[in-house]
Amino acid sequence: MPLLEVQHLTMKFGSLVANNDVSFYIDPGQIVGLIGPNGAGKTTLFNCISGFYHPSSGKIVFDDKDVTTFSAYQIARLGAVRTFQVVKPLKEMTVLDNVLVGAFLREKQTGKAIEIADQCLDACHLGEFRNSLAGSLPIGFKKRLEMARTLATGPKLMMLDEAMAGLTSTEIKEAVRLIQKIRDSGVTLLVVEHIMEAIMPIADKVVVLEGGNKIAEGPPREIIEDEQVIKAYLGEKFSQRLKTTGIKNKQE
Repeated sequence: MPLLEVQHLTMKFGSLVANNDVSFYIDPGQIVGLIGPNGAGKTTLFNCISGFYHPSSGKIVFDDKDVTTFSAYQIARLGAVRTFQVVKPLKEMTVLDNVLVGAFLREKQTGKAIEIADQCLDACHLGEFRNSLAGSLPIGFKKRLEMARTLATGPKLMMLDEAMAGLTSTEIKEAVRLIQKIRDSGVTLLVVEHIMEAIMPIADKVVVLEGGNKIAEGPPREIIEDEQVIKAYLGEKFSQRLKTTGIKNKQE
């Protein structure tokens, strides 16, 4: 049974159609990439799945429950949580307290919540900064802090919105390893990403949006050879370059 099913989802803002009849599913334990050009509707789709928007039509099923009209809080309590494209740390609170916000979603006892938060900070290589103010962290560390806060909720599904944007090449490699580590711990991931060299080698499946429409869905090897995807997003030269990044070895 899929962990997440998006069925014929349409999201309109007046006459603007941000998502148009989008359908796909995610099986437990997968890393699924959600890609496409700027303005394709990726973040709008995230907002619908996570309860920040209610779609104009269609259906969202998470863990065998119809959550189409659920609030963001209700969906998070069920185990579907997300990060944001623009990082949103609680700047005047410590790194530990930021992660405690996530931990308290599932654990009300302070001592146990602190234990969960520290485990998540260590997993995201932020333990030494637990008492620092979140606003003092550089951007790469703030991205990891969002992941730690999300992980502290005990998610079944983590949705990462451009978690690698603005990072150095070293930080991107660390983020990729962290995503794989989270998946190996039993968490399913849906990842919006523009850095194809990072997401393509680790994704089990890729969904491609363009102009609010789903134009392709499948394994990375098929996606980078899809003529419609090449024309709308990747470009011929970049598609050829991606074929040399290790995707073949992963798929075979």
